[in-house]
Amino acid sequence: MLTFSRLLAAPAIGYLILHDHHAWAAGLFAYAGITDMLDGWIARKWNQRTVVGTVIDPAADKALMTILTVCLAAKGGLPVWLAVIILGRDVGLAISAIYYRYISLPPPKTFKRYWDLSIPSAEVHPTTISKVNTALQLGLIGLATAAPIIPHDLAPALSYLQYIVATTTVWSGASYVYSKDAVKILNKV
Repeated sequence: MLTFSRLLAAPAIGYLILHDHHAWAAGLFAYAGITDMLDGWIARKWNQRTVVGTVIDPAADKALMTILTVCLAAKGGLPVWLAVIILGRDVGLAISAIYYRYISLPPPKTFKRYWDLSIPSAEVHPTTISKVNTALQLGLIGLATAAPIIPHDLAPALSYLQYIVATTTVWSGASYVYSKDAVKILNKV
């Protein structure tokens, strides 16, 4: 329920940003962050991990990051060049995931079996720089979302953080390409 609420919160936060309801957007973003930590803690503590959860949780995170990146760029809270880098990396990783799922799926390769997540075929292990990048992106998105309601000039800090995020985003994308441990094919076909 917490994960689905985060999935629903993502477009709501985007809407709030686009309509200049910054306090509500920042509050709902904080809610999304807290529920993300809480549902992960609950899943680990009571061994409540599910296949659906392993798909929906990162989907909710990616929906939040994608929607907020687009909305903040549209409103001038993030530079367009940075939004292109962030979204470009994500599109590249999504295309790679589709490819790896296809080549690693044991025969017969049907549309139904492709989307049957109970048939494991490949594992993706986040690289260290990818984890750092995710934390930095969340920090930047959160700060950019809250900046209009903070009474201090955050422009220098935001600018500095934007260049750091651009660097780690490119680096993390490359780490999936060049790391031998990032993707593990489970079924050799």
